[in-house]
Amino acid sequence: MKKQAGAIALALTLTATACTGAGEVAESDAADLDVSTGVTDDSIIIGTHQPLTGPAAPGYMSISLGARAVFDHVNAQGGVNGRTIDYRVEDDVYDPAQTIDVTRQLVIEDEIFAMMGGLGTPTHSGVLDYLNDEGVPDVFPSSGALAWNNPEEHPLTYGWQTDYTKEAKIQGQYIADNFEGQAVGYLFQNDDVGEDSQAGLDQYLADTVVAREHYESEVTDLSAQLSSLKDAEAEVVVCSCIPAFVALAMLEAASIGYEPQWVLSSIGGDTATLQALLANFTKDTDAEDVPADAFLDGVLITSYMPRVEDQEDEWSQFFNAVWEEYGDGGPLTNTHVFGMTQAVMFSQVLKSAGEDLTRQSLIDALHTQEWQGPSPVPFSSTEDDRGGHQGVYVLRYNAGGEIEMVQDPMVTDREGGPIEATDYEPLPPTELDFHD
Repeated sequence: MKKQAGAIALALTLTATACTGAGEVAESDAADLDVSTGVTDDSIIIGTHQPLTGPAAPGYMSISLGARAVFDHVNAQGGVNGRTIDYRVEDDVYDPAQTIDVTRQLVIEDEIFAMMGGLGTPTHSGVLDYLNDEGVPDVFPSSGALAWNNPEEHPLTYGWQTDYTKEAKIQGQYIADNFEGQAVGYLFQNDDVGEDSQAGLDQYLADTVVAREHYESEVTDLSAQLSSLKDAEAEVVVCSCIPAFVALAMLEAASIGYEPQWVLSSIGGDTATLQALLANFTKDTDAEDVPADAFLDGVLITSYMPRVEDQEDEWSQFFNAVWEEYGDGGPLTNTHVFGMTQAVMFSQVLKSAGEDLTRQSLIDALHTQEWQGPSPVPFSSTEDDRGGHQGVYVLRYNAGGEIEMVQDPMVTDREGGPIEATDYEPLPPTELDFHD
């Protein structure tokens, strides 16, 4: 069942990671925020750097496509406080050097009001100092790195994703409670994703771990790792992996007759993307006729956003309707929803910032925002805590596209604090104030 190297390399265009080291930062003097750069009487210019071409494009360009669809919807309703959102997406090819170039273009030539959702840890970390020095609000970078929650060093940067340790900590407790006595194995990306995830998992699972296996994102052969997990008799495998390596791991496990309970983190849990990868990886193999859903049936996934599989969720229904009207015609995935959720939340904070819009009023709105959706997980953007989403929920995916919520949203810290249920409930799209 092993895939030919050329086809795997092609499929791995989905895997360029937003999860490597964040780089160093430097202190800077406070910038003047009492300005309305990029704001006119009828429009607001915002910008982002995204991989529209190059190896990361097939997977990650969906984020900006989803965000644009929502902004198009917002503009069709009259915009925000009488202004339409001019969303400018520049292609950095997921190359940090090009990220610097396109960010300077957005700031100097396009005169953006704010950066929204700049994608990738290695790419975005290279422009953190620049954006903060220039006084450009840096809102919701698309990565789970801790660097985005460092108000002393980067006072204008506000994280968005649930950080890896919080998520893994909730996974760890769930596994300890529901798979008591079973041996656990870790498969993780060999960077901050793996390091931070183990820090959370080990708070609950350290005594039951029988194997710790890592992969390098440029090496597609997982045969040694899966053999070690099987030999160690790991009954539950926690995969802190990006989607392509989730798919590769599942296929390798199937090829050696290994059937653990898979637990996937949010970075690798987009089932639509996994289905496409599995279908691609199995071409011209013995498993070509095996439906992709057969590999995914029964997996456990942690998440913090609405899910496209949940047809009863009002936000899922809303995103599907928006995508049908403003999308590119392809199927809606949870990766699109990532960008769509960002766009709704950014529009929400713009609305709260008021008609007399300045960069300072945007920052003030972020610090005082009473977040009410779309995600079912509490969100923090206070002066002292820019940690973004504060936890995750746990779902089981069943073949055929059905999902089952097996644990409601829980929140926690990165350290030894408790994992607690939350009474947070998002408002439905018809009640959330994010456009005119």
